[in-house]
Amino acid sequence: MVRLSFVVLLNILLTPLFAQNFSPKIAPELRAALSRGESPDVLVIFREQADLSKAKQLKSKSEKAHFVFQALQQTAARTQKNAQALAEQHQTPANTLFLVNALSLSKAPENLLRQLAELPEVAQISADPWVEFEGPIAQGSSASPSQERNGVEWGIAKIQAPEVWTLGYNGQGITVGGADTGYDWNHPAILKKYRGYNGSQHQYNWHDAIHELNPLNNDTSGNPGTNPCGLDVQAPCDDNSHGTHTMGTMTGDDEAGNMIGVAPGAQWIGCRNMERGWGKPSTYIECFQWFLAPTDLGGQNPDPDKAPHVINNSWYCPEAEGCTDLSVNELIHIAVVNLKESGVVVVVSNGNAGPGCASTFGPPAYFEESFSIGSTRFDDLVSPYSNRGPVQIDGSNRIKPNVSAPGQDVRSCVPGGNYANFSGTSMAGPHVAGLVALVISARPEIAGFVDDIEDIVEQTSVFLTDTLDCGSSIGTARPNHAYGWGRVNALAAVQAALDWEAPVNSTDAPLQPMASVTPNPATDAVWFHLDHLTGETVLEIFNQEGKQILRQQWQAQGRETRRVELQTQPAGVYFWKLQSGNGVASGKLVVRR
Repeated sequence: MVRLSFVVLLNILLTPLFAQNFSPKIAPELRAALSRGESPDVLVIFREQADLSKAKQLKSKSEKAHFVFQALQQTAARTQKNAQALAEQHQTPANTLFLVNALSLSKAPENLLRQLAELPEVAQISADPWVEFEGPIAQGSSASPSQERNGVEWGIAKIQAPEVWTLGYNGQGITVGGADTGYDWNHPAILKKYRGYNGSQHQYNWHDAIHELNPLNNDTSGNPGTNPCGLDVQAPCDDNSHGTHTMGTMTGDDEAGNMIGVAPGAQWIGCRNMERGWGKPSTYIECFQWFLAPTDLGGQNPDPDKAPHVINNSWYCPEAEGCTDLSVNELIHIAVVNLKESGVVVVVSNGNAGPGCASTFGPPAYFEESFSIGSTRFDDLVSPYSNRGPVQIDGSNRIKPNVSAPGQDVRSCVPGGNYANFSGTSMAGPHVAGLVALVISARPEIAGFVDDIEDIVEQTSVFLTDTLDCGSSIGTARPNHAYGWGRVNALAAVQAALDWEAPVNSTDAPLQPMASVTPNPATDAVWFHLDHLTGETVLEIFNQEGKQILRQQWQAQGRETRRVELQTQPAGVYFWKLQSGNGVASGKLVVRR
């Protein structure tokens, strides 16, 4: 029999009582950690979001980028002032994530978090956990003997990138960005493609978001507590090999027969967001933020004109790996949305948890605004590991992926001048990022028109069908839950881009208030994502009998996010109504128990 001391038993009994004394703004997992006497890493999420609606009316990528950057910085500076002062008083390191209007705090003490929760401008305080990235999938070879490498890799040939090169478009004048495990910039396949290659100028071309070691990283090198690259490194370095492989697929060509990249004429810049395969929501968002306006090596003097045209994100943060807080998922969502508003195409891998239906459930893949990529084999069959839709985590039932690309047995570069075959949607995404570079190099005027670029890639893809139906989602439909709109085709996309005409925006029609709710169906709480608010604003929720169960009224301007608690409400269907100075929006909300 195990005997517990009186003190241990008392702590076990009293911990839930102590946890109840915390503000509901502090996430449950943080309350538990604080009750144990820990000082956790946290994300302080602010209520107000910058109004970026005017960005769509701007005509160039540069105009969009400068407008979005300034609006986000101004909102963060105004709303984070009190919180930053408190963090400074408590001598707690704070990193401003103005892209999403949040602060990341390292080892935050309990009394600081209590004070922050009292600030009316703070919406939520959530955990910032280390999350392990599973990396490439171990797969037996799917390559046909007739598909062995002969100069151009099979995936590059499959999407007809070489045919685009013969037209004179190979990505010239375009910058691609990579957020990953880092990059071996000295590898011959990507060295001359690096934007900092001439004179080894890493300013504005490289950022390291890894400022500390991950205590959960079980180092088997015999020298625990170290990173082969170091921390806050001042030149590109890859501590895992994954990032180098993805960059090779985007831009690689060693001019000696290893033609591994879709856009060998493009330049690349990079950001390390994982420490030996482990990342945090804050490191993911920090890289997103750096791509909005790259900085010098000291993190100063940001310049939106140095932003890439497209970024590849071959990572994901599913619930099974620690991303359990939907408020943190929403921060990653906001990062994707704001980058798109600035004119950057955000390509993300759809994940490797297939082949089951509705296996697309990790951020950033399941977001409507993410351009999510599934994986195909040499014979155009969907890879068995490639996540399928429809998306059910937020109740949207939307089709994902958007498109698919070669992702199984992809040969590319790895650190040390070597080459290797990897499999995964992480290998498919870089094919599409490189394709976007080809599209913009063929039609530079399309830069910044993200929706148009994504539409072109979708509409010109090769239609493929799935033998599996997922409920009401039919495998033979277009788009479908296995391939999306289809397997991408670079030649068809470039030909369509050459015929593209810039849209004419009408600024006469007033913008109506908008709202979306996540998750829906919900359990304990939901987030209302509100946009185009003007003046006095009222949010109401009614049950099926028409009885009002919630009413919030405030002065609003632009965009913001509000959390609504539902723990005391029974399961059922509810209706919400949003009224602002410029109109009314309404919708349905489902609560499950």
